[in-house]
Amino acid sequence: MNKEPFVTYEQLKEITEQFPTPFHLYDEKGIRENAQAVKEAFSWNQGYREYFAVKAEPNPFIMNILKEYGCGCDCSSMTELMLSDALGIRGEDIMFSSNETPPEEFRFADKLGAIINLDDITHIDFLEQTIGKIPETISCRYNPGGVYEVSNGIMDNPQDAKYGFTKEQLFEGYKLLKQKGAKRFGLHSFLVSNTVTNDYYPTLAKTLFELAVEIKEKLGITISFINLSGGVGVAYRPQEKPNDIRVIGEGVHKVFDEVLVPAGLGDTAIYTEMGRFMTGPYGCLVTKAVHEKHTYKEYIGVDACAANLMRPAMYGAYHHITVMGKEHAPCDHKYDIVGSLCENNDKFAVDRMLPEIETGDLLVIHDTGAHGFAMGYNYNGRLWSAEVLLKEDGTTQLIRRAQTPKDYFATFDCFDILKNMNYNGV
Repeated sequence: MNKEPFVTYEQLKEITEQFPTPFHLYDEKGIRENAQAVKEAFSWNQGYREYFAVKAEPNPFIMNILKEYGCGCDCSSMTELMLSDALGIRGEDIMFSSNETPPEEFRFADKLGAIINLDDITHIDFLEQTIGKIPETISCRYNPGGVYEVSNGIMDNPQDAKYGFTKEQLFEGYKLLKQKGAKRFGLHSFLVSNTVTNDYYPTLAKTLFELAVEIKEKLGITISFINLSGGVGVAYRPQEKPNDIRVIGEGVHKVFDEVLVPAGLGDTAIYTEMGRFMTGPYGCLVTKAVHEKHTYKEYIGVDACAANLMRPAMYGAYHHITVMGKEHAPCDHKYDIVGSLCENNDKFAVDRMLPEIETGDLLVIHDTGAHGFAMGYNYNGRLWSAEVLLKEDGTTQLIRRAQTPKDYFATFDCFDILKNMNYNGV
């Protein structure tokens, strides 16, 4: 089985004449169509809002596209808040979901009017001491503990996660928040990452909807919005069936009508915080084969490395690879596709069957539109690559230039490296 790139070989050859590899390339058409599908899938809920997880792809050009479809921002740090603010995304268009949060970040989130989503019961007093009050609108993050099963399969172990209130803490937390002046309450939970099943959101929704009913009955507190967070994933492998967001939306709708409506909570707003699903399949890492190595295995060295895409090295994550111009050639060669870092896990693929690769071939590494560039780093002094947008009309736009040595050395304020080295702007 295969995955089709969203860019053709002929297009890519033209693009690489303008932008040297490696670079991340994004599909504007795909992002727009997907954002519209998400909007339609939850249109049955009058208060619905998608808060794009900025951590997935913190690029203002991408964020502005999603803003056109009514998306807010899910932020988890000061710089993500600053980026949202710079785009005019403020107030309750921001959901600030952080953990182990420094006081200055709570202050800035409050200054912007963001909805603050607390991760721990101790953060109630910490927030009050930090900003001098408890906001009238506040949310709490729930961790049910145990294991979480979806479609009769264990998906994850929330009890091992550092996030969220226990159920007992959650009830105590809401009572305390109400005593301290909160008037509008939200409930949030993130239990599973990258699910490829249409059942996850409806299953999670049932858990949270029933909890909201219990909170109303036992505490007399009405939950105004329920945030399903992220977790809707990407079909990274060709044999996986992608999620259908419209089926997912209808699944949540069905549970909403079964649980919340009879309890008098039919005006509850539904929020999501998807990142990977929103942009993941609509980005790819474009790289070039620069070396061949024949030892105990067959290696293809490319000009990208784990500093451009960490997931395979960090998680052993699978990303499909297309050798451009050889899309229909037989996959009869076994390769490790490797980068240049001084770490043996700097491998985009291990024992991958691919067409014969020659030096100079262009490779597309699929599904890097979320947690790709965003997780980049500078180990070995490797520099961040450019980001390029493939626009709907087939033209391209540079949406982030590649990092330069000058950028890399810029934080050495007390030592001007560039004046003390033979540097000719390479």
